[in-house]
Amino acid sequence: MRTLIGTSFLALAVLALASPAEAAGLPQLEPKNFSPQLVWLAITFAVMYWLMSKVALPRVAQVLEERQIKIDESLSKAETLKQEAEHVAAAYEASLTDARNQALDSVKTVRDEAAHEAASRQAALAEKLAADVKAAEANIAQARDTALAGVRDMAVEIAQAATERLVGDAPDGEAAGRAVDAVMREQR
Repeated sequence: MRTLIGTSFLALAVLALASPAEAAGLPQLEPKNFSPQLVWLAITFAVMYWLMSKVALPRVAQVLEERQIKIDESLSKAETLKQEAEHVAAAYEASLTDARNQALDSVKTVRDEAAHEAASRQAALAEKLAADVKAAEANIAQARDTALAGVRDMAVEIAQAATERLVGDAPDGEAAGRAVDAVMREQR
């Protein structure tokens, strides 16, 4: 139905344009010139169709085929490069893991050596301190004994002087020494 309406509309348009076209000098729109124009249209279409099918389209097809081959080669090369990149990345990750493990081992070794060295230094320091403590204790004991001996001698003299004042007669040094020694033994 649309084609019938379209065809009739076209025919009316051609007729409407034909009378002013004659006056304006447009021979291609005159209905009597339609048949030669249709013949030339068919010849031109046939020649153009033949040129397109035999010359232009094969060249376009060849260009498209070459382009497809180039695209396929590029894709295969890209796939190869992708696989190589994945292998390189895997190797990098493996070497990175190895380096981390070696670093951890090195840190552990250094830490163990430092701990061992610290322990040996601490043991040496403990021995030195123990020797210093023993020497200090010996010095203290000697000073105490010296002080006690001085205190004993002083206590004997004080005891003799006190006895002499209280009793009026001074005891001998040995008796006063024995008495002071007895009191000192009780105090310990």
